[in-house]
Amino acid sequence: MRQSRALRMPSATLQRARPHDLLFLGAAQALLSDDPLPPWADRHWLDRAPAVVRRAPTVLPGVVPVGLRGRTRSERFAAWIHEREVATLVTPESLSRARTWQQYRDWSDAAPIRALEMLAPRLDRLGCDWGVTGSVGFSIASSIRLLSADSDLDLLIRQEHSMTRSEARAIVQLSSDLPCRCDIQIETPQGAFSLLEWARNSPRVLLKTENGPRLCTSPWASADEEGASS
Repeated sequence: MRQSRALRMPSATLQRARPHDLLFLGAAQALLSDDPLPPWADRHWLDRAPAVVRRAPTVLPGVVPVGLRGRTRSERFAAWIHEREVATLVTPESLSRARTWQQYRDWSDAAPIRALEMLAPRLDRLGCDWGVTGSVGFSIASSIRLLSADSDLDLLIRQEHSMTRSEARAIVQLSSDLPCRCDIQIETPQGAFSLLEWARNSPRVLLKTENGPRLCTSPWASADEEGASS
């Protein structure tokens, strides 16, 4: 089996595991859930397929909320795992920095792979702190191809401080000629929101937080700060 050259960090770094990070499990039985694992999530699958850190409240110290995905959209399962049970961690940013998709030359027929080749240097020139998520990130990190003819390209951009609407529109313009739909999420310290929403001058955007979605005017403000200014 071909192995991804993505940067894999030891489990000791998991104190900072964030949504969309990919966790390769030490053992399938390390997963915590009130329900039994679905049949598709067997040992052979979990030996190769990483769990995806999901956005959810922390229930216990050192326990990370994750989602399992199979080969189809209907194969999804929510669980938790203790950070000490994780073998390695792959970040979306490590996939972009290492240009991991370039080792899959036989995947060049997939529109998201061609889109990455086009968009990566453009985002780098802007100095964006960006990474690959979704089915593309999962595929290139695990060597399991889950890309279809209608797959989107999902990306994140980490933005610690506010982004102007004009800056957002400039990034949207960079993706206007791609061979597939590109969904870019802006990750702030408070949560994540759609770049396209921000670029369209929407007065409020839907911010995905660990406590659920909320509409806000400033995605960089905490819920308390947002309430105080309204």
